[in-house]
Amino acid sequence: MEPFKTLTSTVAPLDRTNVDTDQIIPKQFLKRIERTGYGDFLFFDWRQTPEGKPVPEFVLNDPRYKDAKILIAGKNFGCGSSREHAAWALSDFGFRVVIAPTFADIFFSNAGKNGIVLIRLSETDVDTLLRNAETIPGYKLTVSLQDQTVTDDGGFKATFEVDPFRKYCLLEGLDDIGLTLRHASELDRFEKQHDNATWLHAK
Repeated sequence: MEPFKTLTSTVAPLDRTNVDTDQIIPKQFLKRIERTGYGDFLFFDWRQTPEGKPVPEFVLNDPRYKDAKILIAGKNFGCGSSREHAAWALSDFGFRVVIAPTFADIFFSNAGKNGIVLIRLSETDVDTLLRNAETIPGYKLTVSLQDQTVTDDGGFKATFEVDPFRKYCLLEGLDDIGLTLRHASELDRFEKQHDNATWLHAK
């Protein structure tokens, strides 16, 4: 998992509430056995028509927001089923930060474990950022995880809360496997002791 320190990026405004995980990554793509490639199917039903043609008014099809790594959305983002694939799809598409007033709890946990910084701001602040991203060409935000701030070049500044343990993992780029491997020597020692004890008991 890539460490997250500070990010400055174009902002993609998704002015919708209650964005559920079945819209983030539709269920027909959950049969894939790979963990990568889900970005191609992010918001699949919103990005294209049933005939497979791009929907030009959808934000991710707008060339102004190409390469955006920060997504702004309405409240209750990530609701619905608990599929971790939703976090994989956002990350694989290139998003490192999602800002919204509220998030579904399970999605919040899944996203953090996959290197995505989820930031809760007030509805007023989110509305301001949505309008800025929609109306200011090339609008960018800077997110500092260390300082826990969101700022722009126009004077906007907001602070956000983050769990200290999750902050540590994101700053260090540690997922669950990475955390476990930090104790590799202790695990090897325990396994060796366990194997020796088992061998002596077998005798």
